[in-house]
Amino acid sequence: MKRKIFRAILALVVSALVAGCNENTPKAVEQGQARTSGVCVANYPLSFFAESLLAGELPVYFDAPADEDPAFWQPNDEALSRFQSAQVILLNGAGYSKWVDQVSLPQARVVDTSAGFEKAFIEVKDAVTHSHGPEGEHAHTGVAFTTWIDLDQAAQQLDAVKGALLPLVPEAERARVEERAQTLRAKLRAWDARLKTVGEKLKGKALLGSHPVYQYFARRYGLQLREVHWEPDTVPDAKAQEELKGILLTHPAKVMLWEGEPAAESVALLKALGIDSVVFAPCGNRPETGDFLAIMESNVKALEGLVP
Repeated sequence: MKRKIFRAILALVVSALVAGCNENTPKAVEQGQARTSGVCVANYPLSFFAESLLAGELPVYFDAPADEDPAFWQPNDEALSRFQSAQVILLNGAGYSKWVDQVSLPQARVVDTSAGFEKAFIEVKDAVTHSHGPEGEHAHTGVAFTTWIDLDQAAQQLDAVKGALLPLVPEAERARVEERAQTLRAKLRAWDARLKTVGEKLKGKALLGSHPVYQYFARRYGLQLREVHWEPDTVPDAKAQEELKGILLTHPAKVMLWEGEPAAESVALLKALGIDSVVFAPCGNRPETGDFLAIMESNVKALEGLVP
């Protein structure tokens, strides 16, 4: 009899505990979703694509600091936790995010936006180790990763972003996401056509790139471009200047493309060598002013200014 009473009491206690857990669990899950729902992205172009398509339907998280190259950024614990719990993780691919191989991410929610043109990746050999910004020393070895400044590839990445985001939005909103994607794709295609025209007019003319980030851009638009390792905010030392003079012996460029606005002294040094400076910003990180559309329009106009 005592054993039956004990079992009955035990059953009541267990039942109460389970009921308590069930009562609290939905609230805890709901709070977790409020903290972690949304999309995490590897760079600013993907952030802009996602933000443009979602139009506020879900939050988009791009955590890289403004003074770091997102390609060499290492997420802190908070940012990494957000990646791991996001509904969708948008990566650039092509070896862009160096930290990805060092952590565990939920692969079912990871979207490599450049996977569709993986066979067209450019392998980088004999890259020079250098440093700039908080990320420290690094080299642009392996695969060229500034994929989106080939604007045809950017359009393919946009399509990958759209495909990843559509299941996250209400069915009634999906047609509007499609419309936004179509509008943005049309802009990318128009810029691509304009740059193709510029490339035709620049055929046979030597150009310089201030940094090894223009590989896909040069290939897409048929540019004869050699890259150096000059930083916009750092005046090149005597060694770098001599190396450039050596390049000019076989590659007589009259224009250098810069990732950002170069220092006045660097502009003067190039001018003395008969080289003009033109900004063509890859826009891997969020710009101080404007957005991806404004920066790319400025880039295209800058290139168009080089030809009649």
